[in-house]
Amino acid sequence: MRANLCVVPASPRSCKTPHGSTCCLPRAGGRLRRRRQEAAVPPRAAPRGPRRERERELGPVLDVGSMNDWQRKSPLEWETYVNKLVKVVAVEKHEYEGWVLTVDPVSATIVLAIFPENEKGSISFVMGHAVQEVEILQEGDSDMKQRLARILAPEESQAYSPEELEKRKNALKTWLETNHIPVGEQGEQGRTLSVAGVLSIEPPYGPEQCSSTNEIILSRVQGLLQRYLEQQR
Repeated sequence: MRANLCVVPASPRSCKTPHGSTCCLPRAGGRLRRRRQEAAVPPRAAPRGPRRERERELGPVLDVGSMNDWQRKSPLEWETYVNKLVKVVAVEKHEYEGWVLTVDPVSATIVLAIFPENEKGSISFVMGHAVQEVEILQEGDSDMKQRLARILAPEESQAYSPEELEKRKNALKTWLETNHIPVGEQGEQGRTLSVAGVLSIEPPYGPEQCSSTNEIILSRVQGLLQRYLEQQR
């Protein structure tokens, strides 16, 4: 039995067998090439890794290019505005005037204290993304700095005079140094005690005023302060 072999030319759609009969074959070269090209291109994989996980949880990462000049300042630069009378120009030409209590390090929001004449003081907030310009109008004197410090001070410390708080701070600092615990002062007017650079103690310098991200150190120092206060009674 003889097999009929058909050789397909490159261009015609039909060919002749050795016995003269015609066989019709589809020209599939173009289709095969397309399939091979499609198979050679791998499907586009979805982004993976920590960034993908973060975007899924928190949304798109903040575009730094959209931040204004005020938001781009460093915490040290914001610190130069604290305890100063400023005029803030915000979006839509809104203007705010007051004494800078603090600047939020995350949002760059300015916290202003306003003391109208013969009226009780008030606090206002100017969101960092809305700030266009900040102009310093006046430096705060020692009286104004103490007045501003009392606004942020805990209610417990307001029961003490500035002299009493200074005395309590110095006594505690001396006691810590006597027990070979490294301690220093930080913040405005050195009101905050810093223990080994990992724990801070705010006025009026009790266990409740300790703060630290290290729970073990926090618990130990709070225990030391509790024994210290018991010895003072």
